[in-house]
Amino acid sequence: MEVCKPASTSKFKLHLYFNSGQNGSYRNIGYSVFDMDRVRPGGSDPGAYPLRYCMFGVSNPWPGSGQKIKNNAASGENDHHRYIARVYFNSGYKGAQDAMGPGQSNARFRHVYNNNASFKWTSR
Repeated sequence: MEVCKPASTSKFKLHLYFNSGQNGSYRNIGYSVFDMDRVRPGGSDPGAYPLRYCMFGVSNPWPGSGQKIKNNAASGENDHHRYIARVYFNSGYKGAQDAMGPGQSNARFRHVYNNNASFKWTSR
């Protein structure tokens, strides 16, 4: 699955990490997310589920493995060559935000550190 591939090989261009410095568990995200706690998978499933970090390290789990992403992201990177990745404090793309420019890596969140609820791609 794209969401848990290494960032360098994933088609999804936003990578959110549990710890600062791109450490701990991560998840790759390809599309804007209105509410990280209520994502609808589509198809015949009518439910809504929280986005979670990928599970790594069976006998010695990485920090954040399997935890919700909402209010748990400390850093990120934007591998997109054109769009700005904006991570927001509130659901619905509202409140304080941290923006990562195209190609920006090693971004430590200042305004949404462990208080993130939505994400959106923008052109400026």
